[in-house]
Amino acid sequence: MSAAGGDAAGVSDFLQLDMGEAPAGGRADWLAGQLRRAVADGRLPVGSKLPATRVLAAELRVSRGVVTEAYRRLGEDGQLAGRGRGGTVVVAAPATAAGERGDRTERAPAAGRAPGVPFAKVPGADVFDALRAAPARIDLSPGVPDLAAFPRAAWLRAERAVLAELPAAEFGYGDPRGTPALRRAVADWLARYRGIRADPDEVLIVSGTAQALGLIAQVYSRDGIRAVAVEDPGSLGVRQHLAHWGVATPPVPVDEEGIRVDALRAGGARAVLLTPAHQFPTGVVLGGGRRRELMGWAAEGGLIVEDDYDAEHRYDRAPVPALRSLLPGQVCYAGSVSKLLAPALRVGWLLAPAAYREAFVEAKRFADLGNAVLPQLVLARLMESGELERGLRLLRRRHRRRRDAMSAAIADHLPGATVHGAAAGLHLTVTFGAEAVPGADTELAAAALARGVKVHPLSWHAQRPYRAGLVLGYAARSPGEIEAGVAVLGEVLARRGGGVRRR
Repeated sequence: MSAAGGDAAGVSDFLQLDMGEAPAGGRADWLAGQLRRAVADGRLPVGSKLPATRVLAAELRVSRGVVTEAYRRLGEDGQLAGRGRGGTVVVAAPATAAGERGDRTERAPAAGRAPGVPFAKVPGADVFDALRAAPARIDLSPGVPDLAAFPRAAWLRAERAVLAELPAAEFGYGDPRGTPALRRAVADWLARYRGIRADPDEVLIVSGTAQALGLIAQVYSRDGIRAVAVEDPGSLGVRQHLAHWGVATPPVPVDEEGIRVDALRAGGARAVLLTPAHQFPTGVVLGGGRRRELMGWAAEGGLIVEDDYDAEHRYDRAPVPALRSLLPGQVCYAGSVSKLLAPALRVGWLLAPAAYREAFVEAKRFADLGNAVLPQLVLARLMESGELERGLRLLRRRHRRRRDAMSAAIADHLPGATVHGAAAGLHLTVTFGAEAVPGADTELAAAALARGVKVHPLSWHAQRPYRAGLVLGYAARSPGEIEAGVAVLGEVLARRGGGVRRR
């Protein structure tokens, strides 16, 4: 954005700033406030270039130090950044206060309407869309791998090979279960990495775990199962997907050994959804004793949905077998390549109990006639050639370094926080003590976003009162970005009295 010369003393065409409105002795404060309001209301959107300090100072008839000081204050807040010869640029906008959203978060955004501000008191259906759309300098949202590591060259080689060999007839409609090549590759992958022995005919290819949840909700509802118990805390996104299909999600508490099977039994649910390899968001691994208890519950007729979240990403512990490998008749197993390659591929797999297998194939058939064939064949080639396995080894080394960088940054900048789930996965969870007010972490996350850093408040993922905390993803950020982002969190906490607000 350029600034034309002012027509009167102390007035600029840039934002129609009139230095005559500034109080004596408070010009830098006044100017910083005007700039903040312009960023907040959209007159200065992210990416806007501000006038050079020398130019704006001349137009406003003030010393250059007044403008420099105002720019510096917004820079400390994370809203402005200097780009050298590129000038000073808006890099982040503040989150709107929770109350200003009213009840818009309770509904998905209408077609063509931008998603709302993410940090309302009650997260709505569009909350993750809103957070992804919110601008930020450093995104520490969980659940995203290192997207820069996507094997573009290997994918292109595999794609060319597939297209060179593919008969014309294969460009027609495919099997709704998925291509035989990918089902074979997935069955081999699960045998090697998750201890699951499955015939390729048992594998159903789906559009990621999100579609798997929708199919599970539909098939189980038709069998009279209209409630699936979930871990608490547990994924808000999972609850939203099940709720969309009319399935209730009664909470079952999680402790240091995983889900409380005694509480599950007492709740009376016929089905439960678990993340046993690396529980989201606490990072707990389902302990051996709990696994035995769960097997006993399942033997009495209970159904388990196993979301094998983050299973391949482990650093400081031995692998644990999938529940499906122990209870094939009672476990509906879901996995995907979202954390192995990229969420954009929208490819996953579902292994249903034998009694439900045909019902799942039928639900998939009438959902979309099956996934796109070409990406399936390319992925199958990557899996069969060993490229995916080599990529996983690379990712583990890179993710470990970033995990270590985040742990060190938390120790430096959040010394009062407790870290959970560091041994595996793509995120860490930090809590601030049992005495912290539940939900105050949402205010903390909103304040961090105003400084240009995205995080998840832990309270999003808890149905019942739980300790305040944050869920911090590290896989997609460099060690330098991680350190800078956590430093901002430390500054925000310091401004709030050294911790989340207490009442």
